Amino acid sequence: MMQLKFILLKNTVLLFVFILISCGNFSGAKNEKSPTKIDQGFASSQVNSNDNQIIVGANQTEKYMPLLQGKRIGVVANLTSVIFKNEAQTTYTHLVDSLLALKMDLRKVFSPEHGFRGNVDAGEFVESGKDTKTGLPIVSLYGKNKKASKESLKDIDIMIFDIQDVGVRFYTYISTLHYMMESCAEANIPLLILDRPNPNGHYVDGPTLEPENKSFLGMHPIPLVHGLTIGEFAQMLNGEKWLENQAQCNITVIPAKNYTHNKFYQVPIRPSPNLPNDQAIKLYPSLGLFEGTNINAGRGTEFQFQRYGAPFLDKNVFLFTYTPKESFGAKNPKHKDVLCYGEDLKNDSLYAEVSLKWLIKAYKHATDKSKVFNTENFTKHAGTDKLQKQIEAGLSEADIKATWQKDLEAFKKLRAKYLIYN
Repeated sequence: MMQLKFILLKNTVLLFVFILISCGNFSGAKNEKSPTKIDQGFASSQVNSNDNQIIVGANQTEKYMPLLQGKRIGVVANLTSVIFKNEAQTTYTHLVDSLLALKMDLRKVFSPEHGFRGNVDAGEFVESGKDTKTGLPIVSLYGKNKKASKESLKDIDIMIFDIQDVGVRFYTYISTLHYMMESCAEANIPLLILDRPNPNGHYVDGPTLEPENKSFLGMHPIPLVHGLTIGEFAQMLNGEKWLENQAQCNITVIPAKNYTHNKFYQVPIRPSPNLPNDQAIKLYPSLGLFEGTNINAGRGTEFQFQRYGAPFLDKNVFLFTYTPKESFGAKNPKHKDVLCYGEDLKNDSLYAEVSLKWLIKAYKHATDKSKVFNTENFTKHAGTDKLQKQIEAGLSEADIKATWQKDLEAFKKLRAKYLIYN
């Protein structure tokens, strides 16, 4: 893997000011007023003030500021692209705002699904335009053009990628990473990845994508839960030559400090509108499969991916009810304004596996089974057409998961080659 060569920092005062403005002084955090939570209903991440504290890549300014000095900069960013200012990770400065405050030559922002400010529904078209706060041009990477054009990169010397991922194949930020790596490779632009922990990075599970089912919801032959950070995944894309024409992108990864794959990381900012808390992130690999069905997975409520239901599930079996409404992140949820019968999972203790029990139960107790699957969309989410057939045939969860194991073991061996963290 090609690596960027560090250059000497010409202006040490600039770096010192950057650290003070953007990072804050962790040793002085105790003297701050009690910070407020950034997202209502999202628990803050408590970080120990010792050598075991997790420090995200963006906070390690001393490692990447030399790479940006004198360069025309592009950034792939969203609402999670921040530099934390206190130990609890409850106050922060956006990376874009920090770079601009230091008079860095930031030229434009490239926006993934959900938009730069994170206020766009899943699957909704993201428009290019200007950021209302900074006036910077925004180039959409979701909608008509998912890959950055040569024209959009002509005034860029270095690209930054800094987005909080959740480690699930159909969460589209890794597809955005793929296309940006291709674009940078074609334009001979180095890519700087400011890495962040994967909150689902402690396990690998789920069906592996089959090449014939490739889509933006899954572009690579990997399991549903891949157990890699963005930085590790980028190394895999290069190493396995998965970019178009087997291109190689010149990447530098700034690793998250003190993170391991077995270390719990509580995401302090919701990574997208419908992942409001850690419970939703934990259940997302399993309940996300309902996105390929006609069953609601909590969109249109305050408990997204912490419940599921539909009008056609047997009300004698499913005693929990709710009614999806238009809401933040869900302008038109499934079964909007219609009573749904289902299950409440906000207190479920699922931790380290993809569970099929809820999907199997919903299919088994649907009053009209023909209404359950949206076949083409379900296959894209599952990465295989086998899963729907297995559920319809009445296979147990254990029998279905047994069919994944050979591919999972092969992937785990492949994954080991690209791990940055233990």
